[in-house]
Amino acid sequence: MNPVKYFVTSFAIGGMRPTPNPARTGKFDVSQASIQTVQPAHQESFRFDRGTCHALFAYDVGRAIDLDAVQRLITTGSQRERIRRQKRAPRYFAFEPEPLRVTQSADPIQIGSHATQPFVDLILYDFGAVSVTYHIPISGDLSTLVDLAHNLYENERLLADSHRAVEQLLSLIRPAVAKSSIPEFVEDYVIYRIDPPPDLPSGWHSAYASILAGILRAERDPISREQIDDAMSCCVSFGPGDVAVIDWNAAFVFDDDADDVLAVLDYANVELLEVRFLDHQLDASMDEAYRSLSQPRRRLRHLFAAPALRLRRVAELQVDSAMLFEGVNNTLKLLGDQYLARIYRTASQRFHLPDWDASILRKLHTLDSLYQKLSDQVSAFRMEALEWIIIILIVISIALPFIPGMPSH
Repeated sequence: MNPVKYFVTSFAIGGMRPTPNPARTGKFDVSQASIQTVQPAHQESFRFDRGTCHALFAYDVGRAIDLDAVQRLITTGSQRERIRRQKRAPRYFAFEPEPLRVTQSADPIQIGSHATQPFVDLILYDFGAVSVTYHIPISGDLSTLVDLAHNLYENERLLADSHRAVEQLLSLIRPAVAKSSIPEFVEDYVIYRIDPPPDLPSGWHSAYASILAGILRAERDPISREQIDDAMSCCVSFGPGDVAVIDWNAAFVFDDDADDVLAVLDYANVELLEVRFLDHQLDASMDEAYRSLSQPRRRLRHLFAAPALRLRRVAELQVDSAMLFEGVNNTLKLLGDQYLARIYRTASQRFHLPDWDASILRKLHTLDSLYQKLSDQVSAFRMEALEWIIIILIVISIALPFIPGMPSH
């Protein structure tokens, strides 16, 4: 095992670490016939000379990460850069605050006939998430990526190695992580980025829909037309030859200058992880609040200390959940019809992020209702205790004159 080395660099959209590739300038071997009439039998002639497969694994490691403190713990002299846009975009397109990229040396991992690069990129977000990215050089026939996709699907070696990399990093930056925890939730995603030639016509990718769909869905066997249409239904283009095909398991980005697209897709995958984690956390919080409401109170201490502690615990869970939800949703602002905004909206649609958000808001409202009921219950117990104290004092005051030796007035 090689000794681990860390290199900290600033991160912004378009700031993904460029993957070294052989210095060669090949073109796609496209048939002389019209590309719209290419039949499935000739799809294997589609070749490319340069590309990179990015395997992403997102983890939640704590409530928040102090990114400035991380830079001081690992290295010094690094600065976060402003957003670097490959396409025209408004000036407000930026992470707030910008995530931090940490590059960690690693042994290459063999995945079928491919292997990862000897480094791993870890992207740290201030709301407590870490995204691990493996880079796999790809080239050759498009159909060969079907085997790579199949091998990457729930790959245990990459999953275990990414978990180890996050734990190793966490051991170094733990003082900068609020409420750090061992990562349990993970969300993986694969992005295939291929350099296209500049002369491809618009819509050329539809001729290779069956191969692309098989790669996106990690299916070696033929899939139905319905599945193909669904896998290829979310496409976003900026120019006539480039295209981003986004599916729930993977994405294809045919663009030679797409670091900003990769950054947005990475963030969308991290957001999916966080909403899943938050949904699970809210379920646990509601269960705890319900147990507090239904727990029998047979002892005097239940009238005061125990309800107050449970009320405080539910309030903490409510605040933590609300802060995480707002932190995730406010880190990146992508509004309007700009290219990156369309990329993000398409990924959100594929990941069902609006549905997750609606579920989380509903559960936050339910937790707030449970908190109010628990608060009312605590107030009722205290009022009942106060009434009993008043009754006891009245009884004592009435009984005092009848006690021998006690003054009658």
